[in-house]
Amino acid sequence: MGMSVGTEGRGGRGHRRRGRHNRLMSEINVTPMVDVMLVLLIIFMVAAPMLTVGVPIDLPETQAKALNAETQPITVSIDQQGQIHLQETEIPIDEVVPKLQAIAQTGYKERIFVRGDKAADYGTVMKVMARIAAAGYNNLGLVTAQEQDK
Repeated sequence: MGMSVGTEGRGGRGHRRRGRHNRLMSEINVTPMVDVMLVLLIIFMVAAPMLTVGVPIDLPETQAKALNAETQPITVSIDQQGQIHLQETEIPIDEVVPKLQAIAQTGYKERIFVRGDKAADYGTVMKVMARIAAAGYNNLGLVTAQEQDK
């Protein structure tokens, strides 16, 4: 009537049970990757509007309402020294129309925004707009800042 000492007292499964617990998981945990992707998405959504136009222009203020923009327009900027920039590249006035024709994806129906600094010469802004309109681009717009109530 002795007692048996060994693994038999546990039902004979003591050693096998331990092997099942230490098996490697073959599943990939995607939660950290999804978290990182959401953070990056938020960062890019916040940063993208700040990167659209890089030429510093002090726009005049008006009471006009903002336009709904479904596509990114071509932007021509005139700074206070009268230098002309197509998107972010400085160009002479004689190259405005040829460069527009080179980058306009929808031809003469392309939307073009003209941004003139409020200290820029009015004549320079009008010369640029006249050249663009004479080339056949009819979808022109002047960009202003929203007037602040004081």
